[in-house]
Amino acid sequence: MTRPTLTQATGPAHTRILGIGGVRGENLVTNDEIAGPIDSSDEWIRQRTGIITRARAGADSDVLDLAEAAARQAIANAGLTAADIDAVILSTVTYFHQTPAGAAIVADRIGATPAAAFDISAACAGYCYGIGQADALVRAGTARHVLVIGAEKMSDFVDPTDRSISFLLGDGAGAVVVGPSDTPGIGPTIWGSDGGQAQAIRQTHSWKETQNGAGWPTLRQEGQSVFKWAVWQMAPVAQKALDAAGVTADDIEAFIPHQANMRIIDQMIKQLKLPESVVVGRDIADTGNTSAASIPLATERLLREGQVPSGALALQIGFGAGLVYAAQVVVLP
Repeated sequence: MTRPTLTQATGPAHTRILGIGGVRGENLVTNDEIAGPIDSSDEWIRQRTGIITRARAGADSDVLDLAEAAARQAIANAGLTAADIDAVILSTVTYFHQTPAGAAIVADRIGATPAAAFDISAACAGYCYGIGQADALVRAGTARHVLVIGAEKMSDFVDPTDRSISFLLGDGAGAVVVGPSDTPGIGPTIWGSDGGQAQAIRQTHSWKETQNGAGWPTLRQEGQSVFKWAVWQMAPVAQKALDAAGVTADDIEAFIPHQANMRIIDQMIKQLKLPESVVVGRDIADTGNTSAASIPLATERLLREGQVPSGALALQIGFGAGLVYAAQVVVLP
């Protein structure tokens, strides 16, 4: 029996980010407002984290509301309509439903049906994971325009008395559209995981345990372990992303790391030996740590405020619970 040879999908050789959007929680929570329950102060929080305020959404807004708003901005800024979107990737760890995927609901809300839609759970690396997947989908010919959203309502998982991570957390969503390009606009993704350190950043207990009176689960982290891991192991990952893209630290114009902690950002700059000319994303100061949303939000801010121009080369790296990480060099929209 002679079997036919299958036709495989083929796509463009190159991709890039075409448009970006971002929304933050409407309430700015100061350090003084949260310092009491953790026996802290504005000075201590600023020195340890670089955070002045964190943006948090109201009770009437959920993570899909944030995702939808950012998605609409990204599509409009890309000069497209929702009908042009072939796939929607939503990265989040704060959507309460196991199924159906939040991405499918967002796709329907914005009018992108019947776009393919799925969620990914890669915590603070989720946006970079999504960029890697969108790049591959477009170049494979599986989709022409992919909407990538990082959205979190971290305040839903805050324990006001927790000194390990809760006082860092904010709410927001960032989104981009990835599509075909005449020239390379997204470098190779360097990614990985270390599940052996899964307890370093974790949910206190599973949802199933709430049935036995465990209460609402919140987030915890082993601060010193995470700090050392991020500083000493993530800088080499970022360097690999530069090498894979065929550029050096002197070539990039912006460094946009996950907005975990200002001290981590500063240490990574030193490890990478970035020139002073490189603009660094520091959205954490006003927005807080928004997990999967932090990199696109920091990017949106740099572009909106004119700190970097369209077309600039940026190194981005996400890292967090899992432990997972991902990095790539991109051309900014």
